[in-house]
Amino acid sequence: MTAETFRDFLRLLTDAGAANEIQTSVSWDLEASAITMRANATDERIPIFETVEFEGTDARLVGDPYRGPRARVFEHLSRAFELPDPAGLSGPAYYERVIDRLADRREPTVVDPATAPCKEVVRTGSAADLLDFPWPYIHQQDGGRYATLTTLVAPDRDGAWGRWSRHRAMIHGRSQASLLFLAGEQLPNRYYYEFERRGEAMPVALTVGTPPAVTAASEMWIPVGRQEATFAGGLQESPVDLVPCETNDLRVPASAELVIEGRVLPDERLDEGPFGDYFGYVNGPRRSMPALAVDAITHRKQPYLPFCVGGSGVGYAENSTSSLQVAAGGPDATLGLRAAGYDVSMAAPWPFTERTVWVIATDRPYAGYLHELANFIFTTWGMLHIDCFVFVDADVNPLHPRAVVEALALHADPATDFHQFGVERMPKVPLNIYQTPDEKGNAAVGTSKSKTAKAYVDALSAGDRPTRAIGEREDRERARDLLSTAGVDGAVEPHYVTDTDANANANANTSTDTGTTTHRSNR
Repeated sequence: MTAETFRDFLRLLTDAGAANEIQTSVSWDLEASAITMRANATDERIPIFETVEFEGTDARLVGDPYRGPRARVFEHLSRAFELPDPAGLSGPAYYERVIDRLADRREPTVVDPATAPCKEVVRTGSAADLLDFPWPYIHQQDGGRYATLTTLVAPDRDGAWGRWSRHRAMIHGRSQASLLFLAGEQLPNRYYYEFERRGEAMPVALTVGTPPAVTAASEMWIPVGRQEATFAGGLQESPVDLVPCETNDLRVPASAELVIEGRVLPDERLDEGPFGDYFGYVNGPRRSMPALAVDAITHRKQPYLPFCVGGSGVGYAENSTSSLQVAAGGPDATLGLRAAGYDVSMAAPWPFTERTVWVIATDRPYAGYLHELANFIFTTWGMLHIDCFVFVDADVNPLHPRAVVEALALHADPATDFHQFGVERMPKVPLNIYQTPDEKGNAAVGTSKSKTAKAYVDALSAGDRPTRAIGEREDRERARDLLSTAGVDGAVEPHYVTDTDANANANANTSTDTGTTTHRSNR
């Protein structure tokens, strides 16, 4: 069945043998995150911490629930969306099925608050205490405790359902948190350039433990004028149930484990960071970010609080954020480029740097096409995190690292095919490890002083690439089977993988590397 609640999703993971229900009591203070990081690094089951050492609400923690298996990071979402053969579905086939779902948007349903699971416990005013929940302390050098796997609901002047996006929140006390709002992203732009300029607080709701379709839609770059709620309905093939908030006019997923209602205050800032970020390093120093004032907290009894260990297994899709980038961001980006009129077969994050480098498989219908496409991407989308695109032939699978490296090695001439692309007004995210503290820039709006370096690489062939790999397909398959029988993991189809090859050989779709990355932070 489709997982229409977060608890449905946990049951699916358990039934598939992909969850590890830990009954032994663990601490929210580094211990839960350390166990999660170890599970991420070793491709172990998703840890569900049923008992947390904490004097407060009887809440439970879930470590990186959307982190997919190492070689198939989209498998858990395939199962959540009830796609056919989730354990055998190829990367290209998964993308096309998700794109079909996104094209079939469904309006949400508003339910009676009396029936909404997220209203089992309602706390308002001084009774709404953030410190009554075991938000994890994730990395030893973090500036505080964080809610990291959230969907933030904010007003939308173009629709009734609000805008959804992901933003981490650093807990500052009983009634305050700071939100990571980076200018250049849709929802922060609305706050900085509309609400704050008018001196108004922006009503928001920070939701935790939402249905998989809600979490996936929040990871996508849904354009202005459309709403994530309808795309989430398409993903799960049924309307998402929403319920009105207690203290504002927003509507939130009715089955959420926990909802924090509040206001992002104008001209008020709180410290944010340092934090062990997606590059695998502690990103600092502390910055000033907008302040969230809490008005109400509603939640399920014994809520599950999922969290993401940012920076764990950097480069190998070993946490929820990186898996969601591949499994949700990629299909949405592919659909968006096609909707804009570009003949893109697939756009996906590069598995080793999923937040900074993307690979786009496309044809070259005319001279200057790639520059036009790069211009569209860098200036139209909220691509603040993405510094570089690699363009490859339409029949190259972007999720196949060997095929992409071959395209770079065989077709990208360093003298003519590597293009710096950018102008001074183009923002860059102030999380990049290579930026100096001075370049990290403007704390007032959370953007970067360094605004120039974007790049793309033309790794398309000139049309004379061999159409088949060396050796007969039957011989290559037999060799792969022999290697697999001998216990050699990661045997993949060599050279370029077409959709036909990918469907025949699911193991050829993603990296199966199991190396480790050295982290400067003490985790």
